[in-house]
Amino acid sequence: MEATTTYLRHDMDALVDAFAAREPAGLEGAYALWSRELYAVARSALRDGALAEDCVHDALLRVWRAPNRFEGNRPMLRAYLLASVRNEAIAMLRSRSRRDERERKARRLAEAPVDADSVADPVEAARVRDALGRLSQDQRTALEAAFYGYKTHVEIAAALGVPLGTIKSRIASAMRKLSVELAPPESGR
Repeated sequence: MEATTTYLRHDMDALVDAFAAREPAGLEGAYALWSRELYAVARSALRDGALAEDCVHDALLRVWRAPNRFEGNRPMLRAYLLASVRNEAIAMLRSRSRRDERERKARRLAEAPVDADSVADPVEAARVRDALGRLSQDQRTALEAAFYGYKTHVEIAAALGVPLGTIKSRIASAMRKLSVELAPPESGR
């Protein structure tokens, strides 16, 4: 029994060293040894089996690929991986929450009048037209595709051949400009 325990300890040391050195055998060994526990943590947080699998995969790769993320402390690798999967699951939940909120906002906007001419107040319609006209062409195109074309940021980026981050920046910047331009006039001045 003593020889088996020593051998297992040696194997664990080799696994941790391989993982810390970012060797494929280290990643494979950690997955084989702890995948059920890692999946259980992700599944508990995400409540979705497929997302939990993605979460475990993404978290393990992120930790394994990043230099200096894990530095080879044998007793800590399991705990470190469990915490990493939990953090990845939380990040996925937050991302999903933000996406859902954007979609809710887009649906609310879709229910609003589509063009400035359909606004009942002609003065307000002119303000909206003018504000949209002061946006850059890139901002206006991205904003119209998102709100009038019902496209996601990913779809807009693909259609325009522009990086996703650029599309997100253009839309966010356009929304900030419009909120300032279309803010109700201050009374009492």
